[in-house]
Amino acid sequence: MDILTILRQDYTRFPIDQSYDIYAEDVYFQDPLNRFRGVKRYRQMISFIEKWFEHPTFELYALDRVDRAITTRWALSWNTPLPWKPRITISGKSELVVNESELIVSHIDYWDCSPFDVVKQHFRG
Repeated sequence: MDILTILRQDYTRFPIDQSYDIYAEDVYFQDPLNRFRGVKRYRQMISFIEKWFEHPTFELYALDRVDRAITTRWALSWNTPLPWKPRITISGKSELVVNESELIVSHIDYWDCSPFDVVKQHFRG
């Protein structure tokens, strides 16, 4: 199965049963809140989302590949476990790079909003 098919399937069932074997052991990950190396740390981040975010959904709008670069457009939504259960949404894009073995060596997420905008979503009326 090719990597685009695997990614499409992973987005559909996110954060459950992700395909960590498509990532290099020392994969570089970055988003507006995190920056680290290692598939182990990446797994921990996804596990955190699975444990603490209620009803997470990941909508995939675009998935394209040119040579070793993969670009996605998406929206991640969830309910925060606060008494009023606010629904939070972050839209953005991911830029992934694969090596010659077809393993992801870099995964950088860009959000269409600031981290402060995400915090504000918890308190909008």
